Amino acid sequence: MSQGFLNKAYKARDAEQTRALYDDWSASYEAEVAENGYVTPARCAEALARYVPDQLRPVLDFGCGTGLSGLALKLAGFETVDGMDLSEEMLAQARKKRLYRTLTLIEADAPLPCPPGHYTAIAAIGVIGAGAAPISVFDLLMQALGKGGFLVLSLNDHALEDKCNEARINEWLDCGAARLHFREHGPHLPGIGLGSNVYVLEKA
Repeated sequence: MSQGFLNKAYKARDAEQTRALYDDWSASYEAEVAENGYVTPARCAEALARYVPDQLRPVLDFGCGTGLSGLALKLAGFETVDGMDLSEEMLAQARKKRLYRTLTLIEADAPLPCPPGHYTAIAAIGVIGAGAAPISVFDLLMQALGKGGFLVLSLNDHALEDKCNEARINEWLDCGAARLHFREHGPHLPGIGLGSNVYVLEKA
């Protein structure tokens, strides 16, 4: 299977290097991940749809990339999807799909440009981990939810190797700030033998 950019994707880098990588990858991203059987967007969207009672309310696709996750959310029944990403070139690809109500360019580690509780559901699909966003983004997203809001996220096998990532999720669960509704390990990019955990949490 081809691994043109995948060979680079999981190496540690700063935010500007990450932005540059995804800008460069934007034109070939979908072909490369499709060739390697990328299934995490569908797994996440279907898991989230099991627990969100009102799929007519807007959902935020954080780190939306070219829009594969937005398409999965739409196919799972979510009517209105907003996207945010730090790569302008990735957003340009997403814009072509005409799936999103809004698409917003964001800065790394910056607060979300919306008030807490604005979204009752947030998706962070393939966003957190080595070569991507740090686990501090998990805190940012949970803080952006109101009580009863849902977050679906994935951690691939590389991200799971860093025990700090799942430990941060457990901190929210252990203190009662969130409830875990779903956790399942399954395929991520089977073409390169990579799996991922999918989680659905509800803010308490």
